[in-house]
Amino acid sequence: MQSLPGAGGSELPIIDLGGVRRGDRAAMSRTAAAIRSACTGVGFFYVTHHGVPDAVIAEAVAQARAFFALPLERKREVSVNARHRGFNALGDALMYEAKRPDHKEFYSMGLELPEDDPDVVAGEPLRGPNNWPKDRPAFRAALTAYYDAMGACGAELLRCVAVSLGRPEDFFASRYRKRLQRTQIIYYPPQPPELGDDQFGVAPHSDFGCITLLWQDQNGGLEVLERSSRRWIPAQPIPGTLVVNVGDLLERWTNNLYASTPHRVVNRSGRERYSIATFYDPDFKAVIDPRDFGVAPEDIRTTPTTAGAHILGRIEKSFGYRKKLKETA
Repeated sequence: MQSLPGAGGSELPIIDLGGVRRGDRAAMSRTAAAIRSACTGVGFFYVTHHGVPDAVIAEAVAQARAFFALPLERKREVSVNARHRGFNALGDALMYEAKRPDHKEFYSMGLELPEDDPDVVAGEPLRGPNNWPKDRPAFRAALTAYYDAMGACGAELLRCVAVSLGRPEDFFASRYRKRLQRTQIIYYPPQPPELGDDQFGVAPHSDFGCITLLWQDQNGGLEVLERSSRRWIPAQPIPGTLVVNVGDLLERWTNNLYASTPHRVVNRSGRERYSIATFYDPDFKAVIDPRDFGVAPEDIRTTPTTAGAHILGRIEKSFGYRKKLKETA
């Protein structure tokens, strides 16, 4: 394991997944220990040798750039729907406790399920087909390939997380048979200084789900709150890596052992910034109970829940279009 110096002498770990992917048992033990150290500490780390092909990333980024360059009315043809799929314009996302909406555009996709899928027919929230632009087949192909590659990487990471928590490697597999994975391509316009200190590309927040895997371009802007110093550490772009962080669901699942750390984005680069975030989360009905990790019932700090109820609750509070949907229902 390597480390990247951060503000105030703090560090964001860099963890190599190569040995785990090769089936090296000793590497699994080392990697799980490194992940446990990161997750009980800052809650963020980088991964190298993650297995997501460079060509898959490059094509997804190229298609993201082309999509966001379209006129606004074209992008609005696939405006976000009740399933949380599609385009969100500037001002559509207001993080909890933020004073102003985020200065970003993004497009969301999830697990592709047909209308006749049993869970879709039953009305399970956030489920169904994606909201694809009808005239951009290359966009659909590129994002689908990226989604699948990130899903494979997420599964590999959770094998390590399971071992780090003293559980069998396949502990999470039964909770991810119909995963609630969401991938977002995100565009941050240059942020003029006159917008003020309370304007963010993404306001300070913690992520909703289990783990997040982030590709970011070389313009910087992601900052992580270091808990002991209360300083914002830049998560500097490192070629060939993904940034991984714990979400609120995993923090809740581990009874607050693993830390879901606040972070933010401010695009001070003067250039357009692009990133792709994948929220690798369990099945909608997966039960989130700290007893899974040996916590005694009397020591549980939050009530057990399901992944879907937790994530849907957070989405309802953070996105303006959800309020509009309720008003028109």
